[in-house]
Amino acid sequence: MRKRSIKIFRRAMLSILLLVIIALIFPTWTPGIKGENSISTLGQVEINGAGHEVMIRGTDRNNPILLFVHGGPGCSEIPYVRKYQQELEQHFTIVHYDQRGSGKSYHFMEDYSDVTSDVLVDDLLALADYVTAELGQRKVTLVGHSFGTYIGTKAAAKAPEKFVAYIGIGQVADTVQSELDSLEYTITQARQANSTADVESLERLRVPIERGEQYTPRKLVRKYGGAARLIDDNRDYMLGFLLGTEYNALDVIRYSMGVQATQEILLKEGSTNHLPDIVDQLEIPTYFVMGKYDYMTSVDAARDYFDELGAPEKDFVVFEESAHYPQFEEKERFAAWLRGVLNF
Repeated sequence: MRKRSIKIFRRAMLSILLLVIIALIFPTWTPGIKGENSISTLGQVEINGAGHEVMIRGTDRNNPILLFVHGGPGCSEIPYVRKYQQELEQHFTIVHYDQRGSGKSYHFMEDYSDVTSDVLVDDLLALADYVTAELGQRKVTLVGHSFGTYIGTKAAAKAPEKFVAYIGIGQVADTVQSELDSLEYTITQARQANSTADVESLERLRVPIERGEQYTPRKLVRKYGGAARLIDDNRDYMLGFLLGTEYNALDVIRYSMGVQATQEILLKEGSTNHLPDIVDQLEIPTYFVMGKYDYMTSVDAARDYFDELGAPEKDFVVFEESAHYPQFEEKERFAAWLRGVLNF
């Protein structure tokens, strides 16, 4: 009887091990799109000597290109973004990529200690060249989200000839100003909820935030509605990791290790080198798109930067129902706005 139990246990363990191995190495892909001229590709592209995961999707590869720059830092949007861009895929060719050291672009045994925003800017510019050559077009529209706007704004300033326009969603500005706005909002919401513990923990962070040494805890910003209103962004990630076809279990490990390797370095750079002090002029049409309730990157800080930023054409757009993810939370309105502003 004991021997039989041991055999059953061993078989169970072997089955579990087999499932783990399958999950780790299971092939990944992005689902196809119907249409003779459609495109749906996912794979590694060498950019500036480093492998970058690139996903390209659209019903017609001749449609104008939207090149998205994810935020975080280190937080790929490839695992879940498909569910929010079906309408965009009808009218644009959508490009997402995992930045150097992020997600599927994290490679074991490589050293990412020297990753800076300038390195990521150069990668982005090289990727823009790759995408336009691959699709036979001259330029792309550059769309940054959250910390991706830090990279995107610098890229647009460095090589405006590569871009039709720049769109900053959840635009980064003066980090200290933004974080103080976030702190005040979160404290106010915590007081209204009678959460003394949250108020006290937040008040203890006031001086470090004023010094640019600390961020308002994202867990609390999220808890009080300053991250997302109409979607559950954390759930999107989990379902994308578990059920999506673009990532497997090994990629989830890469994702986690990439965040650990690059996020702190890049956040420190952003908090000590404020974007308004670096870029005060763009030579292409520029649009800041903000959710009214965004306290991950505050609307007021972004507006102050917008007012100071020079551009041949610019607009500041506020989506009234959303927070940090207006392109997802109000995806139909965002798609309609985008088609209108790009005259498509």
